Order: sequence, then C-alpha cells, then structure tokens
Amino acid sequence: MNVKHIFIMSAFALTLGCSSAQQKSYGSFSDYPVYQDKWEEMVYNPASTVFSLWAPTAQEVRVLLYEQGEGGSAYKMLTMTPDKDGMWKVEEKGDLKGKFYTFNIKIDDIWQGDTPGVMAKAVGVNGDRAAIIDLKSTDPVGWEADKRPPLKSFSDIIIYEMHHRDFSIDTISGIKHRGKFLALTEDSTTTFLGEKTGIDHLKELGVTHVHLLPSFDFSSVDETKLDKPQYNWGYDPKNYNVPEGSYSTDPYKPDVRIREFKQMVMALHKAGIRVIMDVVYNHTAVTEGSNFERTVPGYFYRHDKEGKFANASACGNETASERPMMRKFMIESVCYWAKEYHIDGFRFDLMGIHDIETMNAIRQALDKIDPTIYMYGEGWAAGAPQLPEEKLAMKNNTYKMPGVAAFSDEFRDSLRGPFGNDARGAFVIGRPGHEAGIKFGLVGGVMHPQINNSPKHKVPKIWAESPNQFISYVSCHDDLCLVDRLKTTLPGASVQELMALQKLAETAVFTSQGVPFIYAGDEILRDKKGVHNSYNSSDSINAIDWRYKTQYKEVFDYVKGLIAMRKAHPAFRMGNAELISKHLEFIDVPASNVVAFRLKGNPCGDSWVNTIVVLNARTEPVKVDVPEGKYWIACRDGKIDLVMGLGVVMGNQLTVSPRSAMIVHQ
Repeated sequence: MNVKHIFIMSAFALTLGCSSAQQKSYGSFSDYPVYQDKWEEMVYNPASTVFSLWAPTAQEVRVLLYEQGEGGSAYKMLTMTPDKDGMWKVEEKGDLKGKFYTFNIKIDDIWQGDTPGVMAKAVGVNGDRAAIIDLKSTDPVGWEADKRPPLKSFSDIIIYEMHHRDFSIDTISGIKHRGKFLALTEDSTTTFLGEKTGIDHLKELGVTHVHLLPSFDFSSVDETKLDKPQYNWGYDPKNYNVPEGSYSTDPYKPDVRIREFKQMVMALHKAGIRVIMDVVYNHTAVTEGSNFERTVPGYFYRHDKEGKFANASACGNETASERPMMRKFMIESVCYWAKEYHIDGFRFDLMGIHDIETMNAIRQALDKIDPTIYMYGEGWAAGAPQLPEEKLAMKNNTYKMPGVAAFSDEFRDSLRGPFGNDARGAFVIGRPGHEAGIKFGLVGGVMHPQINNSPKHKVPKIWAESPNQFISYVSCHDDLCLVDRLKTTLPGASVQELMALQKLAETAVFTSQGVPFIYAGDEILRDKKGVHNSYNSSDSINAIDWRYKTQYKEVFDYVKGLIAMRKAHPAFRMGNAELISKHLEFIDVPASNVVAFRLKGNPCGDSWVNTIVVLNARTEPVKVDVPEGKYWIACRDGKIDLVMGLGVVMGNQLTVSPRSAMIVHQ
C-alpha cells in the first residue's frame, strides 16, 4: 500500500521530504485550510493571466500550457508557488487568450495526472483541458439587457422538465439545431401539420419555468464523435461550471458552448420563461482520476468506516458537502451560474446526500443575487449517506430549509403506484386506498385539519412548512413516464382510456396547492416504449414524437387549459399553509376512488367563488353532494373551457363521469 492510499483511507497525511516545497500534513480533513477569497483558478487579461489552485497537501504544482484543446504536447510549463490558505499561484505575462491549460499536482512524490482544475469555466473538446478566454466576449448581443421574467411568488411557478435532445431531435420538429442549445432559440417552428414545436410550444402551453436536465460538461458523450448517435441524461459530472459541448454547434471552440447557452437563456427569458438547471453535486462520474481527486485526494469525498469511498449516490462515490471547501465550491458554482448565465433556479440531484447547512447557505447566497431564484431537489439518497439523517437535506427535514423544496414521491405514488413496482397502480386506475395520499398532495403537503385524521388511511409524515416547498408531480425523467406506467398497470387499456387517465392525473397535479411539475411530452401522451431507466437509450426511445401533438391534441388542449386555469385563479396557488387550512375543505364522498374538495369563498381575491374540484377514478359515474347553489362548469368530461364555460348546474349535487374530473364554481 503506498502513502497515497494510506492518506485516503485514514484521512491522515504524512510529512514527506521533497525536492521542492515542503508538503503540509494535517491530522484530519477538518484541519485543512479554508480559502476565504473568491475561488478562481484562471483570471485573464491581455497583459497577463493568473493561475491559482487550492491544493493544500501538494509538494509541487505545475501549469502546462497548450496550443490546442486536445492532442500535442505542452509548449510551456509554469511552476506554481504556495500562497495563503492552501492556494498555489503563478502569473504568466503576455496575452494567452485562446490557449489551453492543465494543472498537475505532486503529492507523496507522485504526480497525480493532468486536470483542468475543479473550477474551470471554459474547456476544450471533452473537457480535458481548461481554456483561457475572455468571458465578456462570450456575451451575445443584448445579453446585458437580459432580465428574468417577473415572478411574484414561488406559488406561481409551473415547471416543465426537459432533456435537450428529447425535446428537439425529432426530424419533424421543424427545428434546425436539433438536440442543441440553439434549438430553444428558434421561433415559429412547426411540424408539417402546422403544430407549434420548440419554444413556441412552451409559450402555447403556458409553463413559467423550463427545468433542463444536466447541461454542464458531463463525461458520457464523446464530443469528438458527434456524427455517431450518442445519448445520456448527463448525471455524470466532469466540469461543473462549463456548459456541455455536445449540445453546442462546435465543442472544439470553448467560447461557442458558452455563447450558445446564453443565447438559449436569453431566448427563453424573452418568451417569458425562466430557466432551471439540474445540478449534480452529490457525485462525480469517476472517483480515481476525477478533477477533485487529482487535486486534493480524499478531501472532496466521504469514506466509509473501512476507508473506502462511500456510495450513497449508487454511482461510486458521494461528495462531502459538509467540508468547508466542498461547501464553498457548491455555493460559488451555483452563484456563478446564476450570475454569469442568468439561471433562475436549481434542481439538486439526490439532495438528501447534501447536508442541511450547505443547502441553507446556498439559499442565503442566492437570496443576495435574487430571492426569486427557486431551489428544489430529490429529498432522498440512493443509499445511506455517511452523515446522521438529522443533518441531511432529506425530504423529512425540509422544514429546516426555508426556501428549499422537495419532490413529493408520496403524491406521485398515490396517483400512479409505487416506485419499483411497475405493475401496481394506484388512485388513477381505480385501485382503492389511496385517497389520503391524494388529499395530502392536494394541500401541498402542509398541515391540514382533514389530513392524517383517519385511522385507516394515513400518509407519511407531513414535511412541508409551505406548499411552495412541495413539488407536485406524477412522472419525470426517472422511471416510467405516465403513459408507459398506465399501460403497465392497466394492460389492454384503449387510447381513449389512456387519454382520460392522463387528464385525470394532470388535473390532480395542477389543482394541487404545491408547485406543479410536468415531464416534457406528457402533455401529448409521450411514451418511451416501456423503458423506465432510459438514461442512455437511443433517440427511438427518448425522442418526443411531435406527431403526437396532432394525434392527441385533446390532451394538449386539456393540459393547456389546466395551466391557464391555475394562472388565472389564485385560489389554486394560495402559497400559505394557513390560507389552505382555512379555505380548502374536503367534501365527504362515501364512494372509494373519489376525492372532492371546495375552495371556500374567493381566497386571494379569486374571481371564482366556492370552486369545487372532483376527481373520479371510478369506472362509473359518481354523485357528489355539494352546498346548494348555482354553479358554472369549467371542466367536465375531459374538456376545459374557461371563456364560455361548459354549462350550468343547479342544486346540491354534481354528477361526475367515470375516470374524469369536474370543476365548477359560483
């Protein structure tokens, strides 16, 4: 066993003699110095470039300069000198714009291997070398005037989760830059049948936020071979602070991916749509050989009791967010995306691996930039992290993280069935016993006098302090999309049945007081051929088939109507637990597989009074007793009409058709 391995496994460094600088030794990771200034590894100006690297355990650090982003040998080597708080620095005179560089760190007499560093903000093809550029020159025309679309409250958010390639790769999309950042800059794109696609589809649908699956530089797609079909979701981080090259028109030119990403953000902002970025700070694509490990071995990752790399991510490692420099890395990285790229929100992959203190620190840092930037994540981990649960950003600890939201798997599973058992359905297909979980989701996961008061049907712990901390959804990129799940749980279902059930499920999501979230393509009955983990499947599995927008137009129109209704009527998005408890009242329905509620009065000044929503998952009509009155019908039998309405009903009873929702108001 060499000294490096002892260091990693025990978290103790040994003091070794060396031919250059004296190697520092530390008793434990908590003894490592913390760099207090802004963490930058390359600062360029035409007169000189300053390189910096935090490498507190290094004996020696070099910077290698290259003419190209790949291939060839370094044309110059610079020797760095120790600076304060574990930082190494060197300044090179002259204009280096357009050059590339790597660091190499010597620890325990072993050179760790080339790395672009951990804070690289521009890279060459495949991200192996960092690039020296003037970031200001990457701003597209009009970038300084770019503004975030207005957002009064988190309760006004409607999220649309999208993968760049899925959304635009279909040949009939009418999009020129298919599968690229620029796909979302093209307007007036349509199918050959005239249906709007791309950014015009998003505007037509009415969503407020687009959630982009990982768009930073990831490992799994070879950017030198883009002529060959390659696909990945991108949950395999390489360089966290650089856009992914395969989504650009030229991954060899470092400025192109940056500029095109900014063009995409600016185009979405002009369309009135905010941009959420999916961030994956909980693990790296590789452990040995990663940028973190080649820079400060052991420090950025957690280890188990045996000294091996811990693996709560199920991807080979888990990062140590509780360590000051990993926490600083996450805070500065998120803030960099918010400032440099005008990102409006962040979705944290396996957020439960991170510690609560770090998530709160990120929230506080973003509040200083813009408090309307939204934060949410998966409130769980793939395995047991190395920290006590009370310190982790798990779903049940959401109340400890004001301004941070989590996905509600309880609501999802109550609607469509449990994760890990594809064949078992739930409320939507008429399986009894899930009414309590539906109610839990409809109130946005907050305390309510009619929730968890039944000894027979209880839901898990109420964990949201505010409905804005509760993501309401029925499907996402993970697991089966909704249509595939319905086909599995209801074999032989007709197209008409699938459309009806899809509408019913989406009605629950969009009438929930939580923040609604829809998976791209669900609004046009998108399927993935039954593949539940399509992270590297082909386009034939993952691509949205834009012919479906014509084929299933009634589903699109229905979802569009739900979104318009939610936007127009604040009673569906009160954003306050006390208001929900006061105004949202569940109506007793003796029949199973039916949930009904009334929004009493006109909460938040809504123009609708005493709105009633009934979700009927039964295969026969159901009668629901309601307060006596005259009601205008906004939704019935799979149709929504907010302008003319769908008729009037008088009296104290509603009749709701099978497998459908009914929404009425006074």
